[in-house]
Amino acid sequence: MENTALAPEVRAELDRQWEIIRDKAVDVLPEDEFKAKLARSISENKPLRIKQGFDPTSPDIHLGHTVGIRKLKQFQDLGHTIILIVGDYTGLVGDPSGRSATRPQLSYDEITKNAETYQDQFFRVLERSKCEVVSNGDWFKKMSFTDIMNLTSRYTVARILERDDFAKRMQANAPISVHELLYPLMQAYDSVAIKADVEIGGTDQKFNLLVGRTIQEAYGIEPQCILTMPILVGTDGHMKMSKSLGNYIGVDDPPRDMFGKAMSIPDGATAQYFQLVTDVEDDELGSFVQQFPHPMELKKKLGETLVDMYHEPGSGKSAREEFERMFAKKELPDDMPEVTGAALKEMEVDPASIYLVHLIAKMKMSKSNSEARKLIQSNSVSLDGEKVTDVNHEFSLTAETVLKVGKRRFLRLIP
Repeated sequence: MENTALAPEVRAELDRQWEIIRDKAVDVLPEDEFKAKLARSISENKPLRIKQGFDPTSPDIHLGHTVGIRKLKQFQDLGHTIILIVGDYTGLVGDPSGRSATRPQLSYDEITKNAETYQDQFFRVLERSKCEVVSNGDWFKKMSFTDIMNLTSRYTVARILERDDFAKRMQANAPISVHELLYPLMQAYDSVAIKADVEIGGTDQKFNLLVGRTIQEAYGIEPQCILTMPILVGTDGHMKMSKSLGNYIGVDDPPRDMFGKAMSIPDGATAQYFQLVTDVEDDELGSFVQQFPHPMELKKKLGETLVDMYHEPGSGKSAREEFERMFAKKELPDDMPEVTGAALKEMEVDPASIYLVHLIAKMKMSKSNSEARKLIQSNSVSLDGEKVTDVNHEFSLTAETVLKVGKRRFLRLIP
């Protein structure tokens, strides 16, 4: 875009905002069109409408989500309007992006229950008073079948099947449900409904964001520009951070869990976490690398930083000290949950004959009996420091006993 026709003060503000908007983004498309929108916004003192959608397919917002949310906060600080779309209807479909199989469908009750927790978690980063939060059910539940046919007529099946994930599934003869083909159109129609100027998403969302431009034009609306952000790798160091994969750090995780999960991040991913999900600048990160040359010490600094961001100041130091006591000095956590024999009886667990698998599942230390068995088989369960490898293990609660599941889940059993 040629800036020469702009007033000097507008050009200066455009350059200032563009530097902030472009920082750490992968795609900013179309760039000239984006700059023109931004220049017009500055000249007319009219905020851009910046959109991002979130499907509440799980109750937690994790650090992977905050990569985009933190970019929204930058737009918010620049004076633009943030519109958060809670996808109660798109969540019924489930985003097929990056999927190698059809996503299991959730019930509407499950979706709405998960959405309740999203509201507070958004505002760990964003300012509530400067956001619009809407559910896409507000418009989808009102659409007739004629409206749906009208929407689907605006895009071709061939173009949808160009998507990399769909193409791979077709080549592998993996099934693609018809409802999955609707997802990009539904996300695009969200942009029509709220008249988005800009939509943000991860790089895996690029196709969906571009569909939004096409559908907006089809409905006579100026097409949005798009901005994609890098994908945060999960704590496994390989896959995208995901609740379903269990490789996530939730913004609502207790300090001990948040710090402990940060310690499981592969050494090579530590810098990416600092850059994408903290306020640490690159020069400060370089200073940390020199100050903490050992990878574990640098990760401890990351863990402290993350905990302090989402909990009371000083919580990071306390979580670090507890981690070091637990794992370096083999001590137990200070705030270990407790359950008595009487409480076990109320849960229909006989203290005189406790089936370990059932106990782990009953106490929500695993999602199910089958997961509890897998944890035992993987040497991840111990009683009073002794590993249990027998999935049929039973014991009597005759003395105070400490159950440990995985690296961070503890339970004190009291007769």
